[in-house]
This record gives sequence, C-alpha cells and structure tokens, in this order.
Amino acid sequence: MELLFVAGAALLAGFVDAIVGGGGLVLVPALFAAFPQAHPATLLGVNKSASVWGTAVATVQYSRRVQMRWHALLPAAALALVGSLAGAWLVTVVSPEFLRKLLPLVLVAVLVYTLLKKDLGREHKPWLQGRREAATAGTIGLAMGFYDGFFGPGTGSLLVFLFVRILGYDFLNASAAAKLLNTCSNFAALALFAFKGHVWWHYALVLAIANVAGSLLGTRLALKHGAGFVRAVFVLVVSALILRTGYDAFLR
Repeated sequence: MELLFVAGAALLAGFVDAIVGGGGLVLVPALFAAFPQAHPATLLGVNKSASVWGTAVATVQYSRRVQMRWHALLPAAALALVGSLAGAWLVTVVSPEFLRKLLPLVLVAVLVYTLLKKDLGREHKPWLQGRREAATAGTIGLAMGFYDGFFGPGTGSLLVFLFVRILGYDFLNASAAAKLLNTCSNFAALALFAFKGHVWWHYALVLAIANVAGSLLGTRLALKHGAGFVRAVFVLVVSALILRTGYDAFLR
C-alpha cells in the first residue's frame, strides 16, 4: 500500500518538476508520511533516486524542442554538481536551520516580483553573450547547486526565476536550463546518499519509473503551451512552496 501511495506521489512530482521545479514539495512529504520511522537521510536519498531520472528525461525532451545555450549551460551544470557536493558535505558539519526561516521570505519576494512584472519571462531575450553569459550561468549553477546539496527545497523554481531575471530567458527556456542543472545537483546528492547507504533501491526503481512518466507528461504540456503556461504554473508552485516552507519554519 505504501508503495502505491509514494509511486503516485512520484508521478505527480515528476509532472510538476518537469514544468517548473518543486517536485520535492510533493514527494518528500509523501515519503515522510508513508515511512514515519525511517531515517530522514534515507527518505531524502529515495527522493533523489527518483527525481534525478525525471529531471534527466525532462532535459532530453526539452533539448529536442528548445534551443539550449550549451556554451553557457554545460559549464553551469558542471559547477552545479561541484556545488551540490560541497553543500552536501557542509550539511554534515553545519546545520542549515537558519535557511528554514529565510526561505519563505525569499520565495515571497520572488512571487511578488513575478506578479508585479507582468511581462517577466514571456519573451526569450538573453541579454548576455559568450563568456559573460557562461560566467553568469556558472555562478548561478555553483550557488544553487550548493544550496541544493546543503538544504534543497525550491531549488528548481529558484533556478527558473534566476535564469529569467538575470539572463533574460523566457520561462520555457529557463525551465529547460534549470532541468539540466538540477539533474547534475540531484546526481551529486544521490551519489553522496548512496555512498552513505541511505537509498532504498527496491523502492527507487519503481519511484523512478513513476517520476519519469510524470516528467514526460509535464514536459509535453510545457512545450505545447509555452512560456505563458510555465509562468502560470510557476506562480502556483511558488505559492505552494511559500505555504509549505512557511509552515515548516514558523508553525511546526
């Protein structure tokens, strides 16, 4: 019964994550609800073992339909992997508790800015080129990879926002870029969890299949309906993240 429940959550998580990130908002609470006695690191490892496949498949699907700016995104993806490993190592010696109260406030600022800027992310107009774009994307990748390894919630959505606001991408292209970077940061975190023995591989396979199925559906809808659709989902997901992280930070 637990397997069916978390597989359904993995399907929905893959769907949401493929469009705009935030799949962890669905799958992580489901895992904690289904297995309340399990070690938190194990459940986070199971989450990563599913989500890494969903984000990887979404990246491939986007790359076939969206013109990926590989000169900037490949170095950024490599730096996201390095940053994630560094963040995952640091969390073993320093508590990320201070970020728990800061994150909802950051997400509120992101949501308000997006709502006020009606045209934000509707047109794809990258305003940096060549090495400047690569350096900026690399800085985003390193910082958000580190955040993903150290704390994690909302990484995909924050990546989308940063690519839109800082690099001038539309929401569709930003989501495609975010998937590539998120795949690398997820892989780094999964490698660490696996090394520490915190992955239930018998659950991971089923959840990965469900996550990929949801990812394929989400990517298809995003590509079909374009940047406006992705922006609308972004607003919904960030609003849900604010509620969830706000509850965890101030009410629990």
